[in-house]
Amino acid sequence: MNLPEPAAASARAHADLDSVVALTQDLVRIPTRGGIDPYDAAIDHLMGWMDDHGLAPQVLRDASDTAVAVAARVQGRQPGRTWVLDACLDTAPFGDEDAWHHPPTSAVLEDGWLWGRGAADSKVAVAIFCHLAARLLQQPQTLRGEVVVLFDLDEHTGGFAGARRYFDSPDTPADIGGVMIGYPGMNHIVIGGRGVHRARLHVHGVASHSGASRPTPSAIAKAAEIVTALNLAPLPGPADGFAAGKLTVTAIDGGQGFSTVPDLCTLSVDARTTPAFDDAHAAQTIADVVAKVDTDWPETPPTLVEAHTRWPPYALNHDAPLRTALTTAAAHHGFDPAAKIAGPSNIGNYLARLGIPATAGFGPHYEGLHATNERVRIDTIPIVQAIYDRALQLLTQS
Repeated sequence: MNLPEPAAASARAHADLDSVVALTQDLVRIPTRGGIDPYDAAIDHLMGWMDDHGLAPQVLRDASDTAVAVAARVQGRQPGRTWVLDACLDTAPFGDEDAWHHPPTSAVLEDGWLWGRGAADSKVAVAIFCHLAARLLQQPQTLRGEVVVLFDLDEHTGGFAGARRYFDSPDTPADIGGVMIGYPGMNHIVIGGRGVHRARLHVHGVASHSGASRPTPSAIAKAAEIVTALNLAPLPGPADGFAAGKLTVTAIDGGQGFSTVPDLCTLSVDARTTPAFDDAHAAQTIADVVAKVDTDWPETPPTLVEAHTRWPPYALNHDAPLRTALTTAAAHHGFDPAAKIAGPSNIGNYLARLGIPATAGFGPHYEGLHATNERVRIDTIPIVQAIYDRALQLLTQS
């Protein structure tokens, strides 16, 4: 019996569920904390699964020959655009392992949940996308263009080297229609994100002995004034679906021991930008604070502002194909997730700078993201897979 397409997608997803859960468990049992664990075992296991299912995976490497992603492509028999399914294979750190209900690499199934670091973010998405790619491989005659699965090994470090390696490569397809990033959460389809403007402020004082009778200006004391002024700087409020802009001092590095007045203190400043608080506004806010404090400390050299990271805010239009496909597919399955512009930035911001549209979140229900007792709700996996399945049909099938 031929089922209507939404019902057929749901049937495929339920048929795959045990295999999706098993692959997720296998990956959770292999620690892949970003910047901490080696990735070789996870790469080998994932590539073995993909090879067994005919997906011909490749390991993408950066200029230093470090593995930064695993990718595979499913080529249709008809011309069309390239659509990318992206999920991170690395994870956040464990934190206090003694605080976990189950060890972070246990991959225990209990009370309808799959437990462990990376279960939600985003090894379940890796498993779902692998199964979708394997299904597409069985029906290339219905596929226009190609679908690429991309599993990033450098997401949680903030380096996004896997995404950079793929999207910045000269052999990357020129006609990428968009990217669907499998971050978890069923209540929203994330269609944008605040941007980021990061800088390091090298704040100067005058070195001397801390026990000297004549006081000299400390770089740390001067830096503390800059921190206070940045925290008090007025910023625009929420607008156009974006949360308010935000300015945060995230790290302070200065001084050594007890007997020296420090002549250098470095601040890391993270600004989250919006159309109302854009990159230029963030840079000017920091510059104005620095100039005022430098004027108030005339005995010290001026503060050096070192640019670090610049990503624009972005939001998909209402009629963007990715947004339309996912919301339509969700409706076909009886769901109405709200479109959301995320507060944190994500790979979608990097892609926006390249002119590539992206959704940055729709996935199974979760708890404990980046926290103790991370877990993913098993019975929400099939509906998410079915919605992505249907969305791909709308984007790629004739």
